[in-house]
Amino acid sequence: MVELKNEKIAIPVVLLAGLIWSFGPLVVKYMNDPNLVPWQYIFTRGLTIFLVINFYLYFEEGKKFYVNYFKIGISGIVGGTGLGIAMITFIYSITNTSAAITLLCLAAMPFFTALLGFLFLKEKISINVWVSIFIATVGMLIIALGNTEKKSLIGIIFGISSSIGFSVFSVSLRWRKETPKFTTVAFSGFFCFVVATIVILNKDMSFLSTGYNNTLFSLHGTLVCMGLILYSIGSKAIPAAELTLLSLTEVIGGIFWVWIPFLGVNEIPSSNTIIGGFFLFMSIIYYSLTIKTNRRFIALN
Repeated sequence: MVELKNEKIAIPVVLLAGLIWSFGPLVVKYMNDPNLVPWQYIFTRGLTIFLVINFYLYFEEGKKFYVNYFKIGISGIVGGTGLGIAMITFIYSITNTSAAITLLCLAAMPFFTALLGFLFLKEKISINVWVSIFIATVGMLIIALGNTEKKSLIGIIFGISSSIGFSVFSVSLRWRKETPKFTTVAFSGFFCFVVATIVILNKDMSFLSTGYNNTLFSLHGTLVCMGLILYSIGSKAIPAAELTLLSLTEVIGGIFWVWIPFLGVNEIPSSNTIIGGFFLFMSIIYYSLTIKTNRRFIALN
């Protein structure tokens, strides 16, 4: 695997990963009635992630790449399931509320991760992190109070669920550090594929949507994989604190792409979303600055 040790080179690589991920919400918004075909989306995206990641592992590790599946253990299954649930709830969130709200819910992931680490791994939470969590909670409440329609609240609930799912994946990596992380991501794609297959068969639905939609489903899965690969290459040289700040690229970019008029979506965030988002950004920046001396690395491998 390509590995960067120079932080000055690694930072733009991780920023590029976030930029690629940021186009995901725009791709979803371009789909035709994605709220009517969520399981077809989950089926195709999950299969795409599973195939692309395994192809990458084959390229990097050779014919024996499958051996990693015997090493994932309980932590890999838990992490892959959490990541799979995050992917499933993401589509229900972004099709029931604005992309900005969904992305801001995902931006709260570092704090859910800290709480889960505290509850299940007995990791200590400093006063500064509690302050950050409080500020983030205020931001989430402001967003929720400004989106009281039933559909928007459902979107917020699914957005928070998606954030927690990603946090479960993050905590599982710390639970057993030798867990093969890319294989866990591939398992999450397989999990989505299997769950979607069961639901589609049970409801006697078609496995595929239109050719146009299926192309966008696969494109989104490919963007996820491309971002993960670049993130894995660059993150080895960047401490956790900086990575937390760099992750804002995905959120800011995602909100911008669906708002900018000439791209055709023109989804303008509400005042409460902007104010709540400001609190969330401040909490993440404060969180990152207070752990600036933390040189812990959290790279995928």
